[in-house]
Amino acid sequence: MSSANKNLSDVRDAQLEDVDKIQIGIIRSSWNENITRALLEGALSTLAEAGIKRENIKIENVPGGYELPMGAKLLMSHGSLDAVICLGCVVKGETDHDKYINQAVANGLMQLGLLSGIPCIFGLLTVNDQQQALERAGGKHGNKGVEAAATALNMIALKQKGAVKKQIGY
Repeated sequence: MSSANKNLSDVRDAQLEDVDKIQIGIIRSSWNENITRALLEGALSTLAEAGIKRENIKIENVPGGYELPMGAKLLMSHGSLDAVICLGCVVKGETDHDKYINQAVANGLMQLGLLSGIPCIFGLLTVNDQQQALERAGGKHGNKGVEAAATALNMIALKQKGAVKKQIGY
């Protein structure tokens, strides 16, 4: 089903343990600030609804989407985090820059998450125009910041269950 037919911000609740101990980092791109601010607001409201304390959420900004993986790595080096949510927006332009940036960010976050064992959530909008960005930052397609936060919570819950360790033999 395409996102045109479903509001993907409708997500299930994660079954979390020790919610008041969960530490989450959020890295937000300053580029397309009106969009990324809306994504951040969606993520923060979702985390608050799940019971995550605001003082347990560390927020930092980076210049653009390309810097999200490095920002996540730097944030992870300053403390014990259960997940890092990376929020940004790359709008297709006249060149193929968007493809290179989006692929680099996806690969960087995947690699960082796998190597660190800390979920690095891909909350980068990869859109064709500003209208699509607005539709995914609180518009008719929901708020992808909400989805990124829900993904982080579900990954933390999975890690708390020990399911990953059991399945891959740690």
